[in-house]
Amino acid sequence: MAKDVLFEIGTEEIPAGFMPSVLSQLKELGQSLLTERRLAFGQVQTLGTPRRLALLISDVEESSADMSERHKGPSAKIGFDADGNPTKAAIGFARGKGIDPKDLVVEDGYIYAETVSAGEPATKILADVFPQIIHKLSFPKSMHWADLDERFVRPVRWLVALYGKDVVPVTFAGVTSGNVSRGHRFLGARMITIEEPAKYVDALKDNYIIVDQDVRRQMIKDQLEALASQKQATIVWDDDLLEEIVYLVEYPTALCGSFDTHYLDLPEAAIITPMKDHQRYFPLRDKEGKLLPMFLTVRNGNDHSLATVQAGNERVLRARLDDAEFFFKEDRKKSLADRYEGLTKIVFQEGLGNLADKSERLTVLSRALGEACDLSEDELVALERSAFLCKTDLTTGMVTEFTELQGVMGKEYALLDGESKEVAEAIFEQYLPRFAGDILPQTRAGKVLSMADKIDNIVATFSRGLIPTGSQDPYALRRQTIGVLNILLTTGWNVSLVPIWKKAMELLQVPADKQDELLDQVHNFFLLRLKNIFSDKDYPHEVIELVLSNKSVTIVEADMLAKALLDNAIYIDESLVQAYTRMYNLVKDVAYTGVDESLLGMDAEKALFAKAADVDAKSQEAMDKGDYATVVALPGTLVDTINQFFEDVMVMDKDQAVKNNRLQLVRLAYNAMGRIGSVNVLK
Repeated sequence: MAKDVLFEIGTEEIPAGFMPSVLSQLKELGQSLLTERRLAFGQVQTLGTPRRLALLISDVEESSADMSERHKGPSAKIGFDADGNPTKAAIGFARGKGIDPKDLVVEDGYIYAETVSAGEPATKILADVFPQIIHKLSFPKSMHWADLDERFVRPVRWLVALYGKDVVPVTFAGVTSGNVSRGHRFLGARMITIEEPAKYVDALKDNYIIVDQDVRRQMIKDQLEALASQKQATIVWDDDLLEEIVYLVEYPTALCGSFDTHYLDLPEAAIITPMKDHQRYFPLRDKEGKLLPMFLTVRNGNDHSLATVQAGNERVLRARLDDAEFFFKEDRKKSLADRYEGLTKIVFQEGLGNLADKSERLTVLSRALGEACDLSEDELVALERSAFLCKTDLTTGMVTEFTELQGVMGKEYALLDGESKEVAEAIFEQYLPRFAGDILPQTRAGKVLSMADKIDNIVATFSRGLIPTGSQDPYALRRQTIGVLNILLTTGWNVSLVPIWKKAMELLQVPADKQDELLDQVHNFFLLRLKNIFSDKDYPHEVIELVLSNKSVTIVEADMLAKALLDNAIYIDESLVQAYTRMYNLVKDVAYTGVDESLLGMDAEKALFAKAADVDAKSQEAMDKGDYATVVALPGTLVDTINQFFEDVMVMDKDQAVKNNRLQLVRLAYNAMGRIGSVNVLK
């Protein structure tokens, strides 16, 4: 008879940010390990709070399924003699499979042994699987404790392992499993007997533990919305903050606090950041969208002495806002422009000067990139001003105290200094996107400044030999590269980054003899990120490889060519690929210098020249106009003429002049395909 299974790992408080990934791993491991052992089960559910990870599995069979296997042995001629008696080979094969030689089966001229492995009891399988789960769970950081050799995210304090009502024996880090869990640290019982898995959730609820994270999340949302409704306010929602709070509490109770209205004179960011990022509070707005002197938060417990908890939260926030108010007043004693000198005291990177040096580079680099992106002169002026000021808020007390406000306070202070909205917005947008899924810059100057800042960071870091490897990326260069690529792809700016990379190297004073190698490294780094972006768009592998094999195309051209290839799949046209592959093999190392028409003696040569010259011109014209559908379609128009040429003409003629001219002709004919990519990647 099938029974339910519970496996709970009780720990000290686990960091909230770790929990979603760990619970996902727990479910996958439970499913995969039981499946490997052929133990049938029903629904799998993972539950978690800051102090526990739980795996609930319904309808687990009492034993695993028997397994029948068929093993192929030697040929029948070798396995049996002329009289049909088993030879030593057959006897040995049967012995190795644990069966009698008479049970061997002959089929298709070979001997087969059919064996059956009996299933194992569920309790034995679970006793093997549960320790594996503990050891296989991975965390961003794990730890040792006491004098134990085992590692886990936090010290393990108890284990519950049940198959129905039976305890499954498991030991880890000196802790032995049982049927005893623990309630809320302050409100629940220290020891809770779990009679069977089906009673687990309710037993914990009776002890102030809402173990189901989905139920806990909905409770928090409902409570927060009810409080906001009472105050006739709307919540400044933050899904990431909500998710963090879900894994910070075991029994949520929402409350509303307030602060003095005079703090509302501060910039909104200076109020909201201490609330959300430091205290995990939700700000409130009135019906007009104005920030209210109130906040919502969630305590880990019931409503006992809630007024005292509210007062404590208000006191902590008041101290934070006092700091913000002090820093704001001190910061306003100097304009951002007057703070530029302070950048000389902040090191950018070892051996690469200070932030004033970086700002000077950004001013030049932004101008070069802005011109390439066809910014107007007014936009370029705003861009240069924002590049000059963009790092100055790093010298302010507000950003020093609340580092999350870099760029944010730069925008606020720039507006207060009387700078234009374009300059202020670009100062903020230089850091966008800040994380995966973050918004991209919206203003043209902000987009260019963001790309210039990231390119300077990437080239500077690469110039020091600090290229990300594996999972190590301390300077977040992968994220910054993806940011640059996404800005270009969304704007459609058809610009080559190669001159910008070279300009960055020049500004960083990279030695001339090192620049080519560095350029290749940066290009390949960008290329790999672009491949990932294209893969996420579900572009076929062949399409990605084809368009990115052409190093002369821009980011936007590669994307548009890929889209055109989805509509006109020449990469799977066998005759086209064969024709151009044949040409590629002949001229892959040949540079086009021109065809001498006077040396074209055969009709097939003349026909290919006339058509190839026409197609090449049309292909280049279409590329210049951004007509990528035509660029992709044109190579196919040459296939029949190419095949006829190869049928009638010997390219490698004994006459060197004729041979070279024919190679030039093949090179010309290949250009239409080469403009898309290198056909050899389609082999």
